[in-house]
Amino acid sequence: MFTGIIQAMGTVAGIKRQHDGARLRIDCPELEPDRWQAGDSVAVAGCCLTALDMDARGFSADLSGETLARTSLGQLGENSRVNLEPALAVGDRLGGHLVTGHVDGLARLVMLTQLGDNWRLRFRVPAALARFVAEKGSVTLDGVSLTVNTVDGDEFEVNIIPHTLAVTTLGKLEEGQAVNLEVDLVARYLDRLLAQRDN
Repeated sequence: MFTGIIQAMGTVAGIKRQHDGARLRIDCPELEPDRWQAGDSVAVAGCCLTALDMDARGFSADLSGETLARTSLGQLGENSRVNLEPALAVGDRLGGHLVTGHVDGLARLVMLTQLGDNWRLRFRVPAALARFVAEKGSVTLDGVSLTVNTVDGDEFEVNIIPHTLAVTTLGKLEEGQAVNLEVDLVARYLDRLLAQRDN
C-alpha cells in the first residue's frame, strides 16, 4: 500500500526486453535501496513493482506483458525519470490517500494552464473510468496523489503547486502525454458493490 506522496525521482538506467516482458533497472541512491529486502514493493510511476537486485545505487524490477500493455512503463527509455515511493510501513504517515499501485488505465494531458506559480492540468480519461473521478475526490497520476478540482464528462482538472512540480515528473509533462491513472480505491469498491446489489 502507498500514499501517493513521492519520496524521490529515479532514473531509468536500463530496460531489457525479455520474452513478453522486460527487466527495468532504476537508479535512486537517495532511497538507500541496499537497505530494502528482496521482494519489497515500490511504486514506480504509480505502478506497484517488486524490487530485486538492490544495491546502494538502485534496484531492478520485472515487468510483465500486461504491465507493459496497460501502463506507461512500456514507453520508458534510458535516462527517463520516474516517481518513486516505497511501500508504507506500519505507523507511517498517510499524507496523501490510500493507493494500491494497481493502474486502472492511462490519462492523457489535454491542456496546461499557468496560474501564477501553479499549473492547472486537464486530463482526458477512458470513458469506462470517467465515472470514478469526482470533484474534490482523489486520483493518482504517475504515483502522485492529487485532488480533483473539476470534472467535465471524461475530462478532469487538477492543480499542481510549485513543490509538486519540483519534486515529481509532473512538472515535465507536455500536452498529449499519457500518465498512469489509479482511481480512488473507495470509488472502485462502491461501484462493484452497487453493481452486485442491482443484479
